[in-house]
Amino acid sequence: MGLTMADMTGFAESTAPADVVRRQYLASAVGDLEALRATLAPDVEWTEMAGFPLAGTYRTPDGVTTNVMEKLGQDWDDWTAHDDTYVVDGENVVVLARYTAVNKATAKSIDVRVAHHFVVRGGLIVRFEQFVDTALVHDAMTH
Repeated sequence: MGLTMADMTGFAESTAPADVVRRQYLASAVGDLEALRATLAPDVEWTEMAGFPLAGTYRTPDGVTTNVMEKLGQDWDDWTAHDDTYVVDGENVVVLARYTAVNKATAKSIDVRVAHHFVVRGGLIVRFEQFVDTALVHDAMTH
């Protein structure tokens, strides 16, 4: 049973926290930064884990895509977050996923488990926190 356009329209407009988060992953996977920014609140706080190459907290949709997604694209080929399990509790969405990518400098690939915690309010992501095995990411960046 395939999805109809009506299903997709509902998904595209849904303010349900899991749907908003899923749209963010889909936009990221195809490199559609405009669509990704559309899922983020103007005052979003996006935190990449300490020890991760892009560690820090970024604010505003433009700040997030410039400092995170565009930087990942400069250093890695085919950086993808594969979202597989969603745990939803009100405005909290925890996603268990994995990152796959190939580092451009070393040609080493990663396949790393990751957990993401999103807070979604009013149909927009207001907070994001990443939990990842940073050592595996660093290993792939080192000759």
